[in-house]
Parts: sequence; C-alpha cells; structure tokens
Amino acid sequence: MDARRLPARHGALWLLAGFALFRRHPPMMTALTFGYLLTVIVVNLIPKIGPFVLPLLLPALTVMLANGCRAVEQGKSFSSEIIGATLSAQRVGLARLGGLHLLGSSLLVIGASFLGDPVKLNDGISPEELAALSTDLAILLVLASPLLMAFWFAPLLTAWDGVGAAKSLFFSFVASWRNWKAFSMYGVVLILVGAVIPGVILIIAGQISQSLLTILNTALRMLLIFVLAPTMVASVYLSYRDVFAAPPAPSETDE
Repeated sequence: MDARRLPARHGALWLLAGFALFRRHPPMMTALTFGYLLTVIVVNLIPKIGPFVLPLLLPALTVMLANGCRAVEQGKSFSSEIIGATLSAQRVGLARLGGLHLLGSSLLVIGASFLGDPVKLNDGISPEELAALSTDLAILLVLASPLLMAFWFAPLLTAWDGVGAAKSLFFSFVASWRNWKAFSMYGVVLILVGAVIPGVILIIAGQISQSLLTILNTALRMLLIFVLAPTMVASVYLSYRDVFAAPPAPSETDE
C-alpha cells in the first residue's frame, strides 16, 4: 500500500470536505452518525460484557460508516447492501482487527490504571492537582496515540483493499506517521471549532446576559451534535480517500 505524504493543510481540508459532504445530504449523514452513536451506547450498556464487546465491533462499525459516507458522496440512497458492503467478504479480517483492538484497548486501560488517583472536581481542584491531572492526560495521550494511529485506516484497508489485519495495522500506523503534520492540523482545528471558539463565545455571552448565555449554550450544543459530529464521521472517510486511493464502490450486482 502506497500512502501519500500530505502537507499540513490537508488536516483542515478533511474537516472542510467533511462539512461539505454533510451539507450534501444532512438527514442521511445525521442518521448515519446517530445510528453509530446509538449502537456504541447500547452495546456499552450491556452488563459486564458490553465494554469488551464494543472494541470487537468497532472495525465493522467504522466500515459501515465509511460505506454510508461513500454512498452520500455518490448520491446513492442507503440500503443494507450498501452499508454492509464487503463486511461478509472480509469478516475474518475484521474480526481479527476487533480482537487486536480489544487487546490494545485493554493494555491502554491497564497502563492508565498506573496513573494518579482520580481528581474529585466537585471538591474543587488545587494547582498541584491540576498540574498532576494535566501530566496524566498528556501521558494518556502519548499511550493512546499509537493505538489510534494503527486503527485510523486499518478497518478500511482490510474491508476495501483486502489487507490482512496485522498488515493493515502496520500500513495505517506508517501512513499516520508520514502524515503527522496533517493529523496535527486536524486536531488543532477540531479543538478550535469544538472547544475554544464555543468557549470564547459563551464567556462573552455570559458577560452580556445570562439569558443570552443559556440560549447560545443550547444552540452551540445542537451545532456540535448535529453538525460537528457528522462532519467528523465524514472526515475519517475523506482522510482515507486522500491518503490512499479509495477503491470504487461495489455494484449491487456484485453483492
């Protein structure tokens, strides 16, 4: 697999293109995103086994999201054949990816357990606790980054390109490493749009009027849920298409 090395600006372009894809058909993108989120929530709520089952399903769920995004891009309607395209053919590889994801997530949880004790925010937080919390979060980000890099492209490499589970993790990690500038820009823009700018708006609104703060807080929450979340979903698919040459969608006669 040949991964392109892209300039930093492409990280921002993934989000812009994701928003453009969302605007092409907002109801379909919103339904796709909320279907994914609802599945994640329901599976995670299954007593005892939910948190273990979810990592096993995430690769297949990622492929279903990407299939839906590709359908929206091509002006097609959703169907079980389109959303589930290649899942059956690559079920073994995706199942192996799910097992590896469970293993990686478990190791991450074990590593996180060695960090400091949880901070009780309802009792206030001292400067020392804030510094310790920041350090723990930075360590957790460092520990999680290799897992995120390895699985960012892996499900689509397996489902669409027929790459084995282990190789897809390797190719995904290498592609993410080669494009660290684009991913850094992606993260910066996402933080600005999802946290910094809304926070500044709410601070200014709070200085003007409490009622204005309440209205804007509700409006911004709706924008984050109904616009930013589908945009992020689309950006994952578009980043794959940008870094790798995305294969054509299978025709319904091939299913």
